[in-house]
Amino acid sequence: MPAPIRSLPPPSKKRKTNSSPSSNSIAIQIQSLESTLTNAVQSSASLNPLADLLDLAQTTVEAKDVSKIIYALYRVFVVLIGSGKMSAEGQTSEKGKVVRAWLWERLGAYQDLLVGLMKDEDADLRISSLQILFSLQKHLSSILSSASASSVQPQFHVSHFKKIVSGLLLCPPSMRNGASGSGKFRLEPDVRNYFVDTWFSVHDDIRWFFLREAVPILNASNSSSSHTPANLLSILERLNTFPTEQAELNTWWIPELGSTPKPSSSKKSKLKGRDELHNLGSDEESEMNEGGEDEEDDWRKFFDDSTPTSNLTSIGPRKRLHKLTVQQSLHSLPSHRAVFTRAWLALLPTLSEAGTRRREGAIREEGKEERRTLTVRALNIMHRGVMPHLTRAVLVMDWVAGCVDFGGTVGLLALNALFVLMTEYNLDYPSFYTRLYAFLDRDVLHSRHRARFFRLTELFLGSTHLPATLLASFIKRLSRLSLNAPPAAIVMVIPFTYNILKRHPALMCMIHRLPAEDENDGVSTDLYNPTEPNPNLTDALESSLWELYSHKRHYHAGVSTLARVFEEAFTKMPYGMEDFLDHGYGTLLDTETKRKIKKEPALAVEMTADLFTRAVSTENEGAGGGDVVNDLWSFS
Repeated sequence: MPAPIRSLPPPSKKRKTNSSPSSNSIAIQIQSLESTLTNAVQSSASLNPLADLLDLAQTTVEAKDVSKIIYALYRVFVVLIGSGKMSAEGQTSEKGKVVRAWLWERLGAYQDLLVGLMKDEDADLRISSLQILFSLQKHLSSILSSASASSVQPQFHVSHFKKIVSGLLLCPPSMRNGASGSGKFRLEPDVRNYFVDTWFSVHDDIRWFFLREAVPILNASNSSSSHTPANLLSILERLNTFPTEQAELNTWWIPELGSTPKPSSSKKSKLKGRDELHNLGSDEESEMNEGGEDEEDDWRKFFDDSTPTSNLTSIGPRKRLHKLTVQQSLHSLPSHRAVFTRAWLALLPTLSEAGTRRREGAIREEGKEERRTLTVRALNIMHRGVMPHLTRAVLVMDWVAGCVDFGGTVGLLALNALFVLMTEYNLDYPSFYTRLYAFLDRDVLHSRHRARFFRLTELFLGSTHLPATLLASFIKRLSRLSLNAPPAAIVMVIPFTYNILKRHPALMCMIHRLPAEDENDGVSTDLYNPTEPNPNLTDALESSLWELYSHKRHYHAGVSTLARVFEEAFTKMPYGMEDFLDHGYGTLLDTETKRKIKKEPALAVEMTADLFTRAVSTENEGAGGGDVVNDLWSFS
């Protein structure tokens, strides 16, 4: 029998170490069991040593010994799969069926062991188990396709892949004897990065099936694991290679799936193919490609539209998504966008604070803070990494609009996502600037996120078509808040206001208007209404920016110098806001200490005869004389 094709990466060279007697005995035992099983496969002898090898893997303590065992088990199962003993072909006798069912049970136990090892405390074991799982995925899918050669489409071993996805999202503890994983139910960073960089961001079939299978696992874990959404988000937020053109669907982990999809066959042919899948293994293995979805209630119907789903002539110009076979879906860009959209629509509600679990009627504060962090992470990539790949970007509108109510950083990032929906996806949201105006409270200039606020606000107010009354309210509110702001925030407000005034000359009256005086008592009054929530009704355009004028006498020299720009002609180029957004007390102090002195201060004065004397009145002539120094040193 030819040697099986190797799909694992070559082993790395390791420094030889002195092994203990127990390790040597385990190594000899592993080698003996593996040799016995390999010979048994070729001679059709008893395969009972397979159970002994599995038991040894579950009872061994040392990580290096467990590594040897799982690789030995991998080689044995590859031989078993390649020999056809786990396939229904040729297994017509009752004894053959019993042996086949027993082998699938042993394979299931091996899969569970590998899934648990992805949370082991040993880093090498974590990566090795992930590599073996994906290598088995290739072998199982390939033998599945060859076993169902009479069917019209190649196959993907879904039940094995479901266990991989479950291990990545649920993160069950390690089954190694004596092991204790770190970060319970949290996906290990090295496992996550290796999965994303090696498979998820590279192979189109792995990405499609992961996005499809992650949704039912996420929905089922709502009552059992609060870390599943965080694990899924940590994977999705690192996806930066989602295809944007049909030609980019060209990399496959299962080679058979890369072939050109054939036209859909009749329903009878599909049923025949499913029967062959069922005969391959146990009932669990029968849940494969076409059999995994209910045709009467297919979720893909929700993402169907009247536009063609693919340019492939084999699929047809107007083939509906829910009528495509799995291989056709893998070669269809709209199908990839559909599973991507479904995954995000299932994930987003679990991230917001509204989805925080309640325990004994009260929201756990630690869970609340975690949800806020996850929401911020999702909103950070929403406009550039999520919306462009959705079937319809407006599907996330309700979730994004709900996040605006959270205020703070979450609300501001949600406004950014809403702004993208308005400008690029034609979303109608009339109260956008009213919500943005509400963010200008007493804390905005003291927040550590004020730089992000000014970056986004400059983007929101950058249009020259905005009404002057609206913009006047924003710059008036900011100037009013600057009275109690730290210097680092004031140096952001002044250039921000200058740029808006230069872009909208209709606002120039706010720096030239004198304060209005009350007819009764002659006291100057400000017509601006700071309590009005609608920025179009604050009468800010009838007011002035006297708050910024007052900064001419600010105690900080940098602020007072910058405030004088409004007294000069508006001939300067607009300020680059990035030059001012990263200022703090530390940077302001460094600027002062490193400032180049253009004019040296006076270090000496010209001596005169009356330098230490003063004019003395006639009545005090005899008391102390006219010597200032003598007066200072007189303590009586």
